[in-house]
Amino acid sequence: MPAVTAALPDRSATAAGAPPARSSAEPTAAADHIQAEVAELIRRRGIDPIVDHRSTRLLIDEVIGHYEERVATSSLPPLLDRAAAVQQVFDALAGFGPLQRHLDDPEVEEIWINAPGRVFVARRGLSELTTVVFSPGEVRDLVERMLKPSGRRLDLSSPFVDALMPDGSRLHAVIPDITREHISVNIRKFVVAANGLEDLVALGTLTPHAARFLEAAVVCGLNVIVAGGTQAGKTTLLNALINSIPARERIITAEEVFELRPNLPDVVAMQTRQPNLEGHGEIRLRRLVKEALRMRPSRIVVGEVRQEESLDLLIALNSGLPGMCSLHANSAREAVVKLCTLPLLAGENVTDAFVVPTVAASVDLVVHVGVQPDGSRRVREIVALPGRVEAGVIETAEIFATRDGRLVRAGGFPPHEERFERYGYRLADLLADRS
Repeated sequence: MPAVTAALPDRSATAAGAPPARSSAEPTAAADHIQAEVAELIRRRGIDPIVDHRSTRLLIDEVIGHYEERVATSSLPPLLDRAAAVQQVFDALAGFGPLQRHLDDPEVEEIWINAPGRVFVARRGLSELTTVVFSPGEVRDLVERMLKPSGRRLDLSSPFVDALMPDGSRLHAVIPDITREHISVNIRKFVVAANGLEDLVALGTLTPHAARFLEAAVVCGLNVIVAGGTQAGKTTLLNALINSIPARERIITAEEVFELRPNLPDVVAMQTRQPNLEGHGEIRLRRLVKEALRMRPSRIVVGEVRQEESLDLLIALNSGLPGMCSLHANSAREAVVKLCTLPLLAGENVTDAFVVPTVAASVDLVVHVGVQPDGSRRVREIVALPGRVEAGVIETAEIFATRDGRLVRAGGFPPHEERFERYGYRLADLLADRS
């Protein structure tokens, strides 16, 4: 990884204009001594602290015990808080230093580093500046440690990286000169906020009425697109929808980085792969979609479609294989338009004359989720595609829409009423407003 040559950021002011306080987890002088001793013993004994947590903790306890024996008869600084020192040394050697307490905090959803002295976290959808301050070298070393378990790299030939961290969080990093001055780091934690639609109802993301309908739609094998902006909760909603799939079905998932956590018995999860140092061995999302079709799937789920892989997904859905995916879009209608545009990236021989009717025939529902001003996530609309196209425009029907800040039943109906009947649902009863 290339060195960052920028000077340390000015620590004299924060966003609020006041001097920043050092992190409460800042190592004491005693912890510095202990950390140096433990690091040397780790080197001598060949322990990998990131992998072997148990041996690392035992070693820290051993060194602290010896340190406390020596303090009374030497000039060593006193150890004022043993538990805090243990945690600080462990975080520095086996964790990710000052970031570890934020990684361990269940309320923190995302962490990002804009500059060595500008570290932010997001809680409940709202961002805040932390008191954590690094040096440029510490940020660089931290990213290298985060990438080590995944085997992915970040260098001049590959200045962007997406990788999975040991705790399931997703790391994204970019280096200069793609960024102006400093390494940019984003860590999106896998916060288990909801495993099923009932959990989303409890969180206020969905109404019970809409949840009952979506659960039935998934059971009946309708093809569902989850749309929304960044951090809107698309992956959480998609994961909840997946867990409504009957347990007897075989699910194949394809993602850029593992984020979905299906709680089902028969699941195969696949992720993309970067090219090696020679530029070979890259596995793109489009390839995963194609390979998934050879794996006897009952359903296929793509974590997020961004490019030409949308064409392969549409072809799979059009062949009768049920599936789901997520998509960045500002509304359900924009998601439909985008899904008609992305497949055109696959080649000049792919035209809207083929794509538009294929989208109309293949996609059944679009669920749009967004972030409220207070940081909470809400499903804003559920739209159906009846399958009709007029003058190149796909017809849509609102099933649920937001009125006066509430998700309420609209007048539309989903396609494939016969599927609902086949699975024992009476569509009129399912959509009846019981409020």
